[in-house]
Amino acid sequence: MTDRLAQDTAMGTVDLLVRDLDAMIAYYATGIGLDVLEHAGPTAVLGRGRTPIVRMRAERDLPSFSRRDAGLFHTAILFDSAAALARSLASVAGFAPASFTGSADHLVSEAFYFDDPEGNGVELYLDRPREQWTRTSGGGVQMDSLPLDPNAFMREHLATPAQGEAAAPGPDAVIGHVHLQVGDIPTAKAFYVDTLGFEVMATFGRQAMFIAAGGYHHHIGMNTWNSAGAGPRAASLGLGQVSIEVPTTDDVTALTDRLAHAGIQGRHDGQTLRFDDPWNTVIEVSAAAPQA
Repeated sequence: MTDRLAQDTAMGTVDLLVRDLDAMIAYYATGIGLDVLEHAGPTAVLGRGRTPIVRMRAERDLPSFSRRDAGLFHTAILFDSAAALARSLASVAGFAPASFTGSADHLVSEAFYFDDPEGNGVELYLDRPREQWTRTSGGGVQMDSLPLDPNAFMREHLATPAQGEAAAPGPDAVIGHVHLQVGDIPTAKAFYVDTLGFEVMATFGRQAMFIAAGGYHHHIGMNTWNSAGAGPRAASLGLGQVSIEVPTTDDVTALTDRLAHAGIQGRHDGQTLRFDDPWNTVIEVSAAAPQA
């Protein structure tokens, strides 16, 4: 039984529980520029092309999410080109300029941060080529938070795309990673690394950890900046669940076995494995759909 997640593991759709579905659809569609893939009653799915990114469900009776609780720090949408990211930045800047909260050059990526209308963090980012990442002696990556001017980025990349860029196949944006608020980093490491099988790619003291499969800079970030000491989550608006896609059903089975060995109860319906992390965040793992 392998104790590591498969190399091609990726993040799937992020589920949000929201109070005002119409306002949230407007922000993610008209603002960020996602496509409305489904909208029926209290539920909507938004993404790019045919790829879902965010699934939202209206839950008007739930209390608001507290930044001091465990839960979502931000959903990170990864763009495949600087031009596509710049167009999204320009769109959200025109639609909701006050939602911008900051930007940073992380060495491995260029990132821009926002808060949606209900306070959920959103990151829009572009990876630098992997060959430009600096690997550490332990197999991780060097990351930092350096100044990054959003206006200069847009001025440079809103120009005519490089030849052939617009013809790139597939969606131009996907979920790149999810950043969580947790109660403490050692407990998070024991669960997400020692049990689930992610690898630690970077840490910032005992306050933040970045983990991934396949050598990516991070599929999941975790920090205690607002939530140190937080216990299990109570029902609230905000994060509904986090989805992880592994390459095959054998990978789902292997993870099911690891959870059982660790005494963690999973719920497997034959296709999807669901379980709770130490803070009651629901994790869903399924095999990636075959490529058409």
